[in-house]
Amino acid sequence: MVSGKMGFQFHLMKTEKEAGARLGKIITAHGEFETPAFIPVGSQATIKSLTSDDLIEIGVEIISNNGYHLYLRPGHRTIEQLGGLHRFMNWNLPILTDSGGYQIFSLGQLREISTDGVRFQSHIDGSRHFISPKIAIEIQRSLGADIIMCLDECIPYPVSYEYASRSTALTTEWAKQCKESLRGNGQALFGIVQGGTFEDLREKSARGLRKIGFDGYAIGGLGVGESREVMYRMVGHTALLLPRESPRYLMGLGKPEDLIDAVMGGVDLFDCVIPTRNARNGMLFTSSGKLVIKNACHATDERPIEEGCGCYTCRHHSRAYLRHLYMAREILALRLNTIHNLYYYVQLIKQLREAIRRGRLLDFCQEWQKKRKENDDL
Repeated sequence: MVSGKMGFQFHLMKTEKEAGARLGKIITAHGEFETPAFIPVGSQATIKSLTSDDLIEIGVEIISNNGYHLYLRPGHRTIEQLGGLHRFMNWNLPILTDSGGYQIFSLGQLREISTDGVRFQSHIDGSRHFISPKIAIEIQRSLGADIIMCLDECIPYPVSYEYASRSTALTTEWAKQCKESLRGNGQALFGIVQGGTFEDLREKSARGLRKIGFDGYAIGGLGVGESREVMYRMVGHTALLLPRESPRYLMGLGKPEDLIDAVMGGVDLFDCVIPTRNARNGMLFTSSGKLVIKNACHATDERPIEEGCGCYTCRHHSRAYLRHLYMAREILALRLNTIHNLYYYVQLIKQLREAIRRGRLLDFCQEWQKKRKENDDL
């Protein structure tokens, strides 16, 4: 099954019968990649501490940047004049940009939402700005990303049903305006399903977006304070509402267990700051659980973070050295930790794809969970 426009296509190659997981391929003007896929977050045109060559060696095939941050600094017109994001940051593979809806949501009292768009104060210098659906598309068009997002309002939690209903309707109206503003430039546009933690509003949002018609559909507005049980229920419920022939993108959720559960529920794309942020905070991922590198037990440990790991960090450095760097607040600690965590995520996604391909996803997930339970505190 193939869907898409010139420059962007989604091929659904296999669906896991028991779990609903999907194996697919996305083709863009800057290359192709298989799904499920994890998208590292580089809000300001950089995956913190890493170069493009580092990302290629790790196995990263697509990254995300943020329209809000790049609009404020250095400015989308500046990036456009310099040849677009791909040239600006020397990354020749696919890029996804977010409209900045979540970042504007996080500004709290520094922003004011109306039917026309969002007025807000810059978190950098306090300057005042306005972004409408049309401007959000204009920003992302200038940046030149392969996949761009509609402007949406991220609904807070907890919130009344009445507020969530009004907000969901506003997001749908903005999505319509975004679709009308993007014509004929080859960029893929994704609509974002909102609705808070109300299933009927999620259904209404999905119906409205499907009626407008998008190249892909994102699940937004989760991970903002609701319980994990509610979050998973909303993800599974929403994924089933989206077109089978289009890619499904879960925004902002990315713990390893989140990826596994969402893949089981039929989600194709993920982005999250967790692997990179946790790396900078000294928390490393392994197949057996979390490893906190600052712990004293690693001070003389000559082992790598994980035996058998193929990342640069594990092939060249010991836990003892990484702990020393972290405790000494050396910049290299952040770089080496980030390399490992992103490599872990890339390998996990590859293993999930292979399990779907071979028809043994449920077995893989059970084995993964069993190993984590055996040793979750290193």
